[in-house]
Amino acid sequence: MTDRKDPHLTAEILVKALPHMLRYDDATVVVKYGGHAMGDEQVARDFARDMVLLEQSGVNPVVVHGGGPQIGAMLARLGIKSEFAAGLRITDKATVEVVEMVLAGLINKQIVGYINSEGGRAIGLCGKDGNMVTARKVTRTVVDPDSHIEKVVDLGFVGEPDIVDKTVLDALLGREVIPVLAPVANGPDGQTYNVNADTFAGAIAGALGAKRFLLLTDVPGVLDKNKNLIKELTVDQCRALIADGTITGGMIPKVETCIYALEKGVEGVVILDGKVPHAVLVELLTDHGAGTLITP
Repeated sequence: MTDRKDPHLTAEILVKALPHMLRYDDATVVVKYGGHAMGDEQVARDFARDMVLLEQSGVNPVVVHGGGPQIGAMLARLGIKSEFAAGLRITDKATVEVVEMVLAGLINKQIVGYINSEGGRAIGLCGKDGNMVTARKVTRTVVDPDSHIEKVVDLGFVGEPDIVDKTVLDALLGREVIPVLAPVANGPDGQTYNVNADTFAGAIAGALGAKRFLLLTDVPGVLDKNKNLIKELTVDQCRALIADGTITGGMIPKVETCIYALEKGVEGVVILDGKVPHAVLVELLTDHGAGTLITP
């Protein structure tokens, strides 16, 4: 650990960080904060402190959070059985009520509280507020293992972003306020939908034309076949790695979300480990970076 009392070391750190601060001055950075990364209170408080420091440094951070583990725990406590298909939680009416309660209520306000306790001014919102995100119902197909026939799976009240209205966010950004967004949205008919947090964050980042979209996960980033971190990728390289089987499993939809955000105008996307202390600051304010940077 460095000696915090050494003024020369502090000055040296600030000098090295200054060019990066200038680079992101008044820039919008969307940070997707994952459910697993939120499990440890100290990590959560460190994350809140990092968001406050970014805002005070002239950056406009927007936080989008998940909460899959917390939703699962609450459903178990209430005796509501969870089922998954095509990697998504089947969300019936009882489940979507719990999803909204946990995401837009418990978790959202917890993150807001942490940021505010660290000297920030956070405001908790969800996709419903100001019609920020209008969702459409998700449809997925799966292959029956016995008949090998594709069939459509009804996921219930699971949605994906269809329309993003950034009016509310435009009114907040640049005013010393940190928006904290829960991935819950209305459909055109007013029905509540559970939206995948990665997809929701990518849509927000794209609509805002964010300079950076940071996707915090529980792995270091995109790994090669030898499990070594790949520090930089282009969209074409990502597609090639998916095609040859290097990128597999749950990393595929994350990378596809990154590609979507880049195609919508985001300058760069980074997949990084949210459990590493101050990972966001290391990525944005140092020469080293953290995780995998994906660019157009």
